[in-house]
Amino acid sequence: MLRLHWWPHTRAARAVWMLEETGADYELLPLDIDDPRARDDPAFRAVSPLGKVPALLDGAAGFADSTAIGLYLADRFPAAGLAPAADDPRRGRYLWWMVFTAAVAEPAVGERMAGSETHHRRNGWGSYDSMLAALEQGVASGPWLLGERFTMADVMVGSTVAFFRTVGLLPESRGLQDYAERCLARPACARAARREREAALACGLDPGPA
Repeated sequence: MLRLHWWPHTRAARAVWMLEETGADYELLPLDIDDPRARDDPAFRAVSPLGKVPALLDGAAGFADSTAIGLYLADRFPAAGLAPAADDPRRGRYLWWMVFTAAVAEPAVGERMAGSETHHRRNGWGSYDSMLAALEQGVASGPWLLGERFTMADVMVGSTVAFFRTVGLLPESRGLQDYAERCLARPACARAARREREAALACGLDPGPA
């Protein structure tokens, strides 16, 4: 069975959604990332060198980072149809969107929140404005990033867009708002939210808003 190092209100939420989309059986392993003893446990650090969640265990395989987990799970469970095949012309676009959150969206938002000067030529992510423009263009032909086909990239980007909306970082864009709603309406997304709430309550933690 797949096992996921997890803690509520972290990026591990999107990994739970990923697992639900695959239909695979899995177990959540709560790991308090605010507890230095838990975070620095040698067994955990072996799979997550930065001491971050999510981290996935699948037999002898163990590694961290939601992007890596998403790429792994989509290829590990091909029957779920969450990734174009290696020879599919859409594969390159899929991979670009898979890394968009970590390589573009989060750095651009961090720069904006810090009030730092934008260096469009130097920064691999360009700027906050160019990041939003790319997002709006990406969802314009919808309903998903690859058109009619939902992929693991929609979990990565959809969870990011939904988070931006929650914290007030999403502009008044009908396209992005509608895309976030479509993503959150996925049955697997709803199941993941319930699973997280149950796990948080089992740990005696605040599960957050229902």
